[in-house]
Amino acid sequence: MKYNPRVSSSRRKNRKAHFTAPSSVRRVLMSAPLSTDLRSKYNVRSMPIRKDDEVQVVRGTYKGREGKVVQVYRRKWVIHVERITREKVNGSTVNVGINPSKVVITKLRLDKDRKSLLDRKAKGRAAADKDKGTKFTAEDIMQSDDMPFTLVENLTQAQLSCSPSSCQTRDNPHRRGNSILFMY
Repeated sequence: MKYNPRVSSSRRKNRKAHFTAPSSVRRVLMSAPLSTDLRSKYNVRSMPIRKDDEVQVVRGTYKGREGKVVQVYRRKWVIHVERITREKVNGSTVNVGINPSKVVITKLRLDKDRKSLLDRKAKGRAAADKDKGTKFTAEDIMQSDDMPFTLVENLTQAQLSCSPSSCQTRDNPHRRGNSILFMY
């Protein structure tokens, strides 16, 4: 579900944005999940894939094969992994393109920028985990002053005594239902 009204839900606009994306955007879109060991070590779920990362294929014909990333071919949205090749009709061997979402990264090639990215993502994830367990109580909801509606408990007896055929719901005033949740 989209929450930002400025972001389009149009299929054709999203496809156009995807296929005409510049290389900098493709880098992020061509991310791969980390293995469970790396995920627990760094507290990060996925990373943009790069040359010299070691990966394991988890889907498709080459499932179970491991190797080092030889090339990240952003123009074709694929990666090339060493030892995953096929022979052409003329006898030459070529690398087989694999979608980055179908592999897991088993060993990261770390440099200064990659370490800072891992730290930044882990910090954001830790902050999200800290807020995850908080829930709103009824008192919290009642204390907020900017509520444009009143709860059912505050309705008069006459408003609650309508029959199911004559009651209208808040979501759709034209649809008749058997419950009133909110009243403006």
